Amino acid sequence: MRPDGREEDHILFPQVGRHAEAVQVIYDPARIGYAQLLEVFWMNIDPTDAGGQFVDRGSQYRSAIFFLDEEQKRLAEGSRKRLARSGRFNGPIVTEIVPATAFYPAEEYHQDLLQEESPALQILPLGLGSRPVS
Repeated sequence: MRPDGREEDHILFPQVGRHAEAVQVIYDPARIGYAQLLEVFWMNIDPTDAGGQFVDRGSQYRSAIFFLDEEQKRLAEGSRKRLARSGRFNGPIVTEIVPATAFYPAEEYHQDLLQEESPALQILPLGLGSRPVS
């Protein structure tokens, strides 16, 4: 619900501070399991940074796993515990694990950023967590 009382059917960029920017992953469980997706997730974020990810700063850039059911929640929490015990990171794992709610796709100009020659993307650390958790 918007402050003016109208239903919110699309989130505009200036409103994202109340939300988390996220990627919706649609996958075929016959080809890849949820646990494998979690491994890829952990290898591509900094799970110790509560203030954002890499050059993107602010609460909307915090890392999070949004689960759809209790099985996904159980797998996500287990993988986070294994990562914390692994000793790979010096600080605590702060990635949230929360129920999925409404997903709002970003505007078209935010799509396919990896295809562009973005200087910000070129400075991202490569292979931050490039070892599997298990």
